[in-house]
Amino acid sequence: MYESEVAGAQAIAALQDRGFCILPSRFSRRIIESVREGFRPVLLDYLDKNTDRPNRGPHRYCLPLPFHPPCFAPELFFDAEVLRIVTAAMGARVVADQWYCDVPLRGSICQAMHADYQRPLFEENPDLALPPYMLAVSFPLVEIAGENGPIEIAPGTHRMPRAAALDAVGEGRIGIEAVPLTPGDVLIRHPWALHRGTPNTTGTPRALATIRYVRQWYTDDSRESGSIPRVVWESLSKEQQSMMRFPIGA
Repeated sequence: MYESEVAGAQAIAALQDRGFCILPSRFSRRIIESVREGFRPVLLDYLDKNTDRPNRGPHRYCLPLPFHPPCFAPELFFDAEVLRIVTAAMGARVVADQWYCDVPLRGSICQAMHADYQRPLFEENPDLALPPYMLAVSFPLVEIAGENGPIEIAPGTHRMPRAAALDAVGEGRIGIEAVPLTPGDVLIRHPWALHRGTPNTTGTPRALATIRYVRQWYTDDSRESGSIPRVVWESLSKEQQSMMRFPIGA
């Protein structure tokens, strides 16, 4: 095996066993810096209109990201190694259906431990063990360390009934791990692994961008989504278009 193949196999194993894996320095720093600069006016405009309406707890916001450059870069959605891990977990027929950014500001607090997408696929059997049908691929636009609010994850809880997982974490039988990230790193996470956002105690917004990939048959309307401008849509290959489940704009 080549070194990259070994690293990829280890990442797949970690995702299966622990519920998350990290690909260090996977994305170009140049692209991330470009996305960050493009996101800045988007965030300022959003906060100007929504400062008094935090939607993820005090001083914590989750907002859709636009699909126009420089915020949108195809390299982020169609990275070969990221997709190799995603398709190893969910099969080849996957689509991206969410594109958003989580931003805690100074004054944010520690969230309660939770899983994303609270509604089970089969409501009559909510603890049925299933293969993954969604994964979150996140990457930081700024350095994320202890002082500005790294995500914390309880490893292995994606494979447990929700109540049992919460009890195990609450009683300290399963530890919680902080996940510091550097621009260029990629975090691939099972949304059912218990996790929480931590406080940002700095004066700089902590931006963590996320693409959600799902199996083609799965759909929900759990987050607001922007539309892809037609000129951007037409710049994508047919294969790339087939992996994007977003509205197409003018």
